[in-house]
Amino acid sequence: MSTHTVLSVELPGWAQVTEKRREHIQRVTALLDEWAVKLSLPGEERIAWHDAGRYHDALRDAPDAVLRELGGNSPDYPIEMLHGPAAAEQLQREGERRTELLDAVRFHTVGSAHWGRLGRALYMADYLEPGRASNRERRAELARRLPDDPAGVLREVAQMRLSRLVTSGWPIPEPTVRFWNSLVAGSSAPA
Repeated sequence: MSTHTVLSVELPGWAQVTEKRREHIQRVTALLDEWAVKLSLPGEERIAWHDAGRYHDALRDAPDAVLRELGGNSPDYPIEMLHGPAAAEQLQREGERRTELLDAVRFHTVGSAHWGRLGRALYMADYLEPGRASNRERRAELARRLPDDPAGVLREVAQMRLSRLVTSGWPIPEPTVRFWNSLVAGSSAPA
């Protein structure tokens, strides 16, 4: 990520986040904004990337009851992964109609075989943002490489995330299995 200052990101009024989570959201959004510029994305797509960053973890620190009420249609997800489906549901209830944005937020922790560029970018930015403590140099190298090799970076990030999921002992959600299989089969379009 560049050395520019990360500006404060406006969260929706219904967001439930700690200060630490707010800082994570700001870093993810800044990374998405940076990539959007480097990729010369058109205006509406840049806005969608920015919005995906600011919404993706908006309910990350919400009580379990809220997460289950809003994201409960994802029964095989551990509670730690319900914040994406919950935030997407809240956005939809408020009138958000950008399907690609909703799917990016909904599946950002597990992946989706049906994603376009936005979902893939959010998935990678959430993992590669510079505030994460582990493997900082490797993450920074992948973040720098993304504009030139989005498909290669996506596959490496997916491998690292899947490895972490297996190590956690959590069940692997079906969307993650389909996402990984689409990557290794080469059936998904480049990011």
